Amino acid sequence: MSIHRTHPGTLRVSLVWLAAFFMPAPDRDLSADDAALTVACEVLADGEIVHRVTSPFQDGETLIRILRPDPVCSDEKFRLLLVLPVDLHANPRWGDGLQEIKRHRLHEQHRLICVAPTFAQLPWYADHPTDPLIRQESHLLRAVLPFVDRNYPTTGRSDDRLLLGFSKSGWGAFSLVLRHPDQFGKAAAWDAPLMMETSGQYGSGPIFGTQENFELYRISTLLRSRAADLQGRPRLFHLGYGNFRDHHSRLEILLSELNVPHRCKDGPLRTHHWSSGWVPEAVQWLSSQQ
Repeated sequence: MSIHRTHPGTLRVSLVWLAAFFMPAPDRDLSADDAALTVACEVLADGEIVHRVTSPFQDGETLIRILRPDPVCSDEKFRLLLVLPVDLHANPRWGDGLQEIKRHRLHEQHRLICVAPTFAQLPWYADHPTDPLIRQESHLLRAVLPFVDRNYPTTGRSDDRLLLGFSKSGWGAFSLVLRHPDQFGKAAAWDAPLMMETSGQYGSGPIFGTQENFELYRISTLLRSRAADLQGRPRLFHLGYGNFRDHHSRLEILLSELNVPHRCKDGPLRTHHWSSGWVPEAVQWLSSQQ
């Protein structure tokens, strides 16, 4: 194994070592559902692990960032928390969700493997209808999740896959659990445009491509079609506000009309940012058995 220091606090692990420990066995075929190819791995001084990956569903290199609890027993399995980004690549404009998890030690407190993927375009968690390199949903489902489940001690159970986001990624969290209830357990969304009605708002046009494609991801439409499948234990939590209180208010009316079990908390008003104080409560609910 060779390790190279790239900048203070960061170690770059050679591809030779990485192939031995993180890549599939040589006799394993890579299918389309196992499509993330690791090209480098960095282990940061604060414990974050960064995989640099290529994917057939994204234009250029993206990251899979990992926080895991410590210590880890040899036979221990963990639930998976997907911390969904708001901006493309690792742009910190709206803060850093994974660092917010670390700041509160939520991965330790709730014994979670926390994963923050990045995307080459503004993330709306949708597949473009014609461009094969803007397939964000496919990248998450067919590249990121198989890679994480293969290389980290997750339980692999859908109920143990939790989704956390705000703004665009709050939309993504709800969209993913509603479109793929067999893949994810619960979703929490803070201050998100959850009642958006047309493609093109908030930079979404280049990702959805057409209004017809947008309709496949529209939260209000998905809730109406999935209402019967959402009975029993609440799987949706929408909370707080900064920029999108009206969306949350209208969503709450719709959820009540459809009799969908859920949890809602209106307020308090916070800054539209990962670090404004809403994350611990959202993760607490996601991690609970309620």
